[in-house]
Amino acid sequence: MARAVSNANSAGLDWRKASFSGPNGCVEAALAPDGGILVRDSKNPEAGHLAYTETEWRAFLAGLAHGEFDFLLPADD
Repeated sequence: MARAVSNANSAGLDWRKASFSGPNGCVEAALAPDGGILVRDSKNPEAGHLAYTETEWRAFLAGLAHGEFDFLLPADD
């Protein structure tokens, strides 16, 4: 389960945005010193981030790859 974390420990991390990110919807991810994954809104990085374990992140990526979250997007007409 994700944990909300203050922005205090994120200085100096290698935050990366997907190349598919647009001007109005950007999420960044970084590898935490403990091996976990941090995720934040690039438009508001001062708001902090969510922290996931490697196991949680791998499960999420596998679900994405298998289309398990496609229902969250509007249907293409």
